Amino acid sequence: MGAFGIIAANSWMNTPRGFTLDATGRPDSVEVRSAVFTPIFGAEYWHFVVAMFLTAGYVVAGVYAVGWLRGRRDRYHRLGFCVPFTVAAILTPVQFFLGDNIARQVYHKQPVKFAATELVWNTGTHVPEYLFGRLQSDGTVKGGLKIPGLDSFLAGFSRGTQVTGLTSVPADERPTPVEATVAHWAFDVMATIGSLLILLAVWYGWCWLRPPDLRGRAGSSGPPPSPVWPAWQPWSAAGSPPKWDASPGSSTSTCGLGRGDSHQGRLALEHVRHRGGGVCAHLRRLPRRRAGDEPALAARRARPRRPQDEARRPTPYGPRLRAAAVGQGATSLRSGSPGRRGPGDPR
Repeated sequence: MGAFGIIAANSWMNTPRGFTLDATGRPDSVEVRSAVFTPIFGAEYWHFVVAMFLTAGYVVAGVYAVGWLRGRRDRYHRLGFCVPFTVAAILTPVQFFLGDNIARQVYHKQPVKFAATELVWNTGTHVPEYLFGRLQSDGTVKGGLKIPGLDSFLAGFSRGTQVTGLTSVPADERPTPVEATVAHWAFDVMATIGSLLILLAVWYGWCWLRPPDLRGRAGSSGPPPSPVWPAWQPWSAAGSPPKWDASPGSSTSTCGLGRGDSHQGRLALEHVRHRGGGVCAHLRRLPRRRAGDEPALAARRARPRRPQDEARRPTPYGPRLRAAAVGQGATSLRSGSPGRRGPGDPR
């Protein structure tokens, strides 16, 4: 709801709707629904909401990545990194598409703002795209990288698309060259960060989905480890791992593969079969594990907690209670009091 209110106000400032002006210039005949749901509200709202989840995913994953680099290679940090980073990597191309859509909405509904963000001085076709340039008072662009015709193509999927320039409005009603340059650089920085995140998401997906190295030497025991390779391998539940063969030209294979150009493809299919079998076996064991753990979980919940158990509980972050100070400081820490030390308390 907070995002809804913020974006409703911002979209109304960009594309005002839902009112008329009387002879004195005051708003009249206000329609709340039209004022809230302006033409650009939908594009801005979804762009903002996805950006919130995207930012939260990368920030939380960064916290656990720091712990991973400091040597905390346990399952807790692996999941703490992989879960938010996977969500953010999936949302990155979605956000890139939404950003492209909102830029095209600005082109149609706010042509002067689009001209400022793209440094378009004169209205015309085959408008070039400038990457990080500075608009001068005479309409020229100094510095930056010029790509001919790209701005018109991005606006209407054709180099012949006409783009409105800043000179289409009077000088006192258009942004100054400095203001246009600031808006242009802000847009280019955002687009650059989005492009880098796209490359990061592609690399992350490739690390997860790529097949193992199928061109290992004879006697290779399996695929090489990946930076984000899961902790358990599929054949740990399905049986023994496959014996990856030596070279594509060998006549025999421990996996029963023959020679020929289809050797690599057959190895890939064999790997997919083993992974699928491992996943199926793991899913079949889940109900049995849950049924077997229910009595132990019920007994654990029924057992009253002791201060010694609270002290021995693993805490990845934050202060840990000392075993000698459990009786004196555990209650104060749980209740939120500072728990000052006395003269005779152990340190």
